[in-house]
Amino acid sequence: MKNAVSSFIGVAAVLLGASAVTASAQTVTGDARMGAQRAAMCSGCHGISGLRNAYPEVFHFPKIGNQYPEYIVAALQAYRSGERTHPTMRAIASSLTDQAMADLAAFYGQGGLRSTTAAGK
Repeated sequence: MKNAVSSFIGVAAVLLGASAVTASAQTVTGDARMGAQRAAMCSGCHGISGLRNAYPEVFHFPKIGNQYPEYIVAALQAYRSGERTHPTMRAIASSLTDQAMADLAAFYGQGGLRSTTAAGK
């Protein structure tokens, strides 16, 4: 009887652990309309063609409209984790939730066209 109870508890623990892993590994789906609202902080740098910055070194701001959403999320996560080290992007990305990243990626993945998406059309 003691072995049966131990086996049951072991199986229950494995099942509970597996369901917790599955729940935490669920993919976050981005909402382009929410991304349009969140994009104001991005457009000041990424929305101006040919814009350059001299801090921390001279570089061009990449255009992120029509970029693959998966790439945008991966880049933001890399800034948040410190894998990518640009100080401004690190600060911005560290303030974003996974949902906010997915929303921005959905918005920019479809072109990031403020005129149609932000208006809710």
